[in-house]
Amino acid sequence: MSSHMTTIDTSSWPFDTVLVANRGEIAARILRTIKALGLKGAVVYHSADRKTPALAIADQAVEITGETPVAAYLDAAQILAAARQVGAGAIHPGYGFLSENADFCRAVTDAGIAFVGPTPEQIELMGDKVRARAFVEKAGFPVAPSAIEDDDPATFLERARALPLPLLIKPAAGGGGKGMRVVREADQLESEIERARSEGQRYFGDGRLYVEKFIENPRHIEVQVLGDAHGNVVHLFERECSVQRRFQKIVEETPSPALDEKLRNEICETAAGIARSAGYRNAGTVEFIFGESGGEAEFYFLETNTRLQVEHPVTEEITGKDLVAEQLRIAAGEKLGYEQQDITASGHAIEFRIYAEDAAAGFTPTTGPVLRWKVPTGEGIRMDDGIVEGGAVTAAFDPMLAKLVIRGADREEARARADAALRDLALLGCKTNTAFLRRLLNHPAFIAGDVHTGFLDANPDIAAEPELSEATLHKLLATAALTNRPMRDNADLTPDLHAAIGHWNN
Repeated sequence: MSSHMTTIDTSSWPFDTVLVANRGEIAARILRTIKALGLKGAVVYHSADRKTPALAIADQAVEITGETPVAAYLDAAQILAAARQVGAGAIHPGYGFLSENADFCRAVTDAGIAFVGPTPEQIELMGDKVRARAFVEKAGFPVAPSAIEDDDPATFLERARALPLPLLIKPAAGGGGKGMRVVREADQLESEIERARSEGQRYFGDGRLYVEKFIENPRHIEVQVLGDAHGNVVHLFERECSVQRRFQKIVEETPSPALDEKLRNEICETAAGIARSAGYRNAGTVEFIFGESGGEAEFYFLETNTRLQVEHPVTEEITGKDLVAEQLRIAAGEKLGYEQQDITASGHAIEFRIYAEDAAAGFTPTTGPVLRWKVPTGEGIRMDDGIVEGGAVTAAFDPMLAKLVIRGADREEARARADAALRDLALLGCKTNTAFLRRLLNHPAFIAGDVHTGFLDANPDIAAEPELSEATLHKLLATAALTNRPMRDNADLTPDLHAAIGHWNN
């Protein structure tokens, strides 16, 4: 944990017990900080998570139920009842599940319990993509040139035609890339709008559209911000999250190899300005699309995540600040106690998400028992995990099992350490993406820091499993056979014919 955290005095805080309304690696990670602060930590759990690290760390654990395991973690009433049962004065939602649910946040605060996150109003404003974009644009910050059909349906096509090509058409109610279309020629715009409208209606029952300037091969840059209830806001620098599959991040790093100091300062100050304009409280992330047009760098506001991010550890590694401890301080009503110039960064950190999935089969999720879980150790290596030997990886939850976070003096040292750590990491019983991650970090473009959000689609060879030679395959099969106890026992048996000879010698 961060050395900054050891100076925190919690004796005057309005709560001494925090309930974690989450599971897996993030529940364990939050509980470790809660306990290190001298507070009591509680956690809710579904029976599917009975064998997970969080339950071993928590002082108290309350079982919750649901039609499915996920449904249990989305049941606000059960979680509030659990908080009352353990005497929790605060609830930390982690990420996912109810972390960005304004109704849950409001129910928590109405119950007299501190919500470790922003206010319900801030979640409603910044968590809604269209509302957030309109707010950011009105405040004078950069948004991509766009036309929103809802603003004036009668003039939508005319306003779309006035935008610079290429354009990206998106269903207003869309997600997962469905209905999205890129238009490069002006005479295609009207027909593509009609096609996108038809797809939006088919997929989402809503044909409303949104058109914005399309940036070729964009990079995804996000900035970590913190704000307290007293109007103080700071940023903790940026993270690059451009390596993605199926619109989900796989690798995150800081600092971004795409930014020089001038651009870094500009994008980070823009994020802090947006948070300041919203009076933002607690931890959040302001995200941007970054690219080049005509040889000039440009970035536009994308969205705000009103919660702790999966990739927050890389920021902790370069700044020395424990973001969960900062969240709890803010929720307790404390001032940040430092200003922007007091926050410094050193070194380079990269996070690799360890997924139970088969990259070569289209990143399809995998399942199986956790027969052996070997975690790498050494200088600059941090592992946030949510599984234990004897447990199982099921299809009940998201396939992310752990986060391998590597720190180095510079990017190349961090990359080399990551390669060695991924080589040493092993999960027996369930296929993971670790071999894929090693191929990725050794790809020349990744080594050069030359990636974008479509990088994996443009380089399908990274996901493909290399073919084994026949000789290697035979060696592996022989090794597997000889390490199987029944097979080894049979191999060591004396054949009946020879046994009948007894101890006869010639």
